[in-house]
This record gives sequence, structure tokens and C-alpha cells, in this order.
Amino acid sequence: MKSEASTSAAPLKGLVGPLRSSEPALALPAVSPAVHLLEEAADLLVVHLDFHAALETCERAWQSLAEEPASGTVVEVKCSLCVVGIQALAEMDRWREALSWVLGYYHVPEKLPPKVLELCILLYSKMKDPEAVLGVAGAWLQDPDNQGLPEYGSLAKLHLFRLLLPLGRLSEAEELAVGSAAFSEEQRVEALQAIHTAQQQLTQEHLSSQEPQKLRQEGSFPRKLLSLLMLLRRLCGSAVSHLLSQPFRKGLLAALILCLLVLRFDPAAPSSLPFLYQLTQLFRRIQKATLSRLYPLTLRD
Repeated sequence: MKSEASTSAAPLKGLVGPLRSSEPALALPAVSPAVHLLEEAADLLVVHLDFHAALETCERAWQSLAEEPASGTVVEVKCSLCVVGIQALAEMDRWREALSWVLGYYHVPEKLPPKVLELCILLYSKMKDPEAVLGVAGAWLQDPDNQGLPEYGSLAKLHLFRLLLPLGRLSEAEELAVGSAAFSEEQRVEALQAIHTAQQQLTQEHLSSQEPQKLRQEGSFPRKLLSLLMLLRRLCGSAVSHLLSQPFRKGLLAALILCLLVLRFDPAAPSSLPFLYQLTQLFRRIQKATLSRLYPLTLRD
């Protein structure tokens, strides 16, 4: 950016030509104080690397221009002051203030010089903040007075490639490429190809982001089934523990005794032997299950 500052200020050094021996001294036009301040600011920026002093000098030059009538020289000086000021802010890592700083002097985006707007677009897009200058660039391009300028085509191309495409505003980019007369046929084809490539990239990114979500949804069903099985297992274990508990067995025994008393069951009768045998087997199974639950390793050995 330092080389740009010296290049931008260089043409203004020739605003007042060198004095020739054949020319009378009274023929010299008056040199504006803003021109001297501009040269001083460029010198502070490029040679002395005093960026804060360069910015202050640009601001003093702007104040001096407020008292001068508008002319071609004044317009050029203002533009070059903005270029030096923007570069000084960028060198001090205050690039976020650049756009508001120039708008403080021009007040509306439509009045920005093309060179200043171009520098702002390049600066903010390079610093990965294209959205900050998007509205200003769009307002400048829509202004009818700017559409006849020779720089309009290059700024429209910068607006499309440096701002709209990185921000994913593909419909606006396509509308600009197709509807603007600033694009040549070759530039229009190039722009549409870039828009098509950006659309494919966005589609691919969208599909890639959906794949993990789909896998998570597919994997949620086995986890739900496993959770259900674990719950059933805990319920079954709780039911078995309840059946094998000591109070339950005592209650079962009391119910059997009560049944024998009510039905007047005779244990000595031959017909009662099968029933007693089955009852004995049931108690043995209950006892075996209880012991295997309490002492699994002992019974296994």
C-alpha cells in the first residue's frame, strides 16, 4: 500500500509546473495550501513511515479545502487525500475506520470518487469483511450519474467478484452480470461461469453438511431400541427380584397353607402325591434360583 500512496500523489506534484526562465513570476498560478499538505502527507506516509502524522496532515488539508471553490484541481486533491488517509489507517491497523472516514467528507456514497471506492472495495475484501462496503458500493453503482463514468465497468466487476460472490449473493450477481451494460460479452460470460461455479460449491457444501445430520438420525433408531431393551431388562430383573424376595416366598407359603385348610386337603391320600411332588419341585427351583443369584461363582464351581 505504500507504493500506491506515492503513485497516487505523484500526479498532483505536477499541478503547478516548473518555472521557466522565459516566464514572468507573476504568471504562476497560486499554489493551494492543500497541495503542499498533500505532498507532506505522502512524504510522511512513504518516506518517514509516520502514519499518524500523515493522517493528521490529510485532515488539515481537508479543512483548508473547505474554503476553496470547487474545481478540477480541488477534486483531484480531495481524492488523493483520501487515498493517502486510507493507506495510513490501514498501516495503523485501523482499516475498519477507512470507509466512515471518507464518508465523513463526502457524506453520501454516490459522491465517492471511483478511485476511493475501488480502494475501499479492495481493502475490505482483502481483510475478509466485504459486507461492510457492500451497501456503499451498491448505492454508487445504482446512481445514474455514475453509470456514465469510464470507471463504472471496472467497479461493477469488482463489486461482483469481490463482494457479491464471496457473500453468496448469487442472484444479485447474476442480475448485475446479465442486466448491466457495463460488461462486455466476454466479461459477462466470465461472470456467469464464476456464478455457476459458486452455485456448485454452495450445493456441495449444503450436501456435505446434511450427511452428518442424516447419519445421526439413522443412528438414533438403534440407540432408541437399545435403550428400550435395557429398560425391559431392568423391569424383568426388578420383577424377578420381587418374586424371589423373602416376603414374597413367605406370602406364597401362607397362601398354600390357607388353601390346604380351606379345601381340607389330605396330604396322606395317594391322590395328593403328584401335587405334593410338583409343589416340592417348585420350591426347589425357587431355592436354586435364589442361591444362584446370591452366590453365582460358588454354584458354578
